[in-house]
Amino acid sequence: MPLQEKQEYSRAYAKINLTLDVGPRRADGFHEVCMIMQTIRLWDDLWLSLTDGDEVTFTCNVPFLGADDRNIAYRAALLMRERFGLTGGLDIRMEKRIPIAAGLAGGSADTAAVLRGMNKLYGLNLKNSQLMKIGQELGSDVPFCVIGGTCLASGRGEIVQRLPAPMPFAYVVLVKPPFGISTPWSYQMFDQQIITKRPDNQAMEQAIISGDLDQVGREMVNLLEPAALHKFPILTWIEERLRGHGAQGVMMSGSGPTVFALFREKKQAVEALKDLRNVCPKRYQVLFSQILNR
Repeated sequence: MPLQEKQEYSRAYAKINLTLDVGPRRADGFHEVCMIMQTIRLWDDLWLSLTDGDEVTFTCNVPFLGADDRNIAYRAALLMRERFGLTGGLDIRMEKRIPIAAGLAGGSADTAAVLRGMNKLYGLNLKNSQLMKIGQELGSDVPFCVIGGTCLASGRGEIVQRLPAPMPFAYVVLVKPPFGISTPWSYQMFDQQIITKRPDNQAMEQAIISGDLDQVGREMVNLLEPAALHKFPILTWIEERLRGHGAQGVMMSGSGPTVFALFREKKQAVEALKDLRNVCPKRYQVLFSQILNR
């Protein structure tokens, strides 16, 4: 096969948190977490191609995401080349749709897509478990993003196991305000707050196994959410607006600031989508998605 035809397409799916429980700070500076995460049908497209030369090039429709150390997807390519002695040139092109700094694991998803794409492109034949182990060197959410679906993650988030049943289908509406929330800030605020309700991951797992979307919504708790709602009242307003459309569950994902809502009925989800697009300023991203089980 000619060099220019050696190309792999790899899709990077976003995630939402159905629960996020936070434990004490560990000796390594990270907090212990235990959370249930879910892949959704919102993705970035990546194309990986072998090229002449010996450099890794990276281009993206978001100009500031390039071939430097701030980009963990690019760092993943360098790590794979070093780890497996890969030679020659590699070009990575990415079309980004997942909002950046949104609590949706966009960077981790892109990193996982690079790992999967290079595994196929170079014929490495690595198992998912091996890719997940490499991924945890790059970011806590990367191992989950390698396999996706409905999973319980613990430790720093790198210990991942699939749940015995997939999440019941739902339509998802996401609202990303035009500001970011620092993850270190979120955990610092968590250390100062009084916890009134913790997520019950066992109850959430049972709701998922039972296929009870209403119960899923009732069990959604994110311990990083209270501080964010206090600092950014607009998030509370967004959540109330989405609940007004009959969502089965509404919550902030991860460290935020994206708020998502789960709907059983497509009509309600579409109405919520249109409403939020009408009332939110233009810089807000209001997106429509679906639960994706792999």
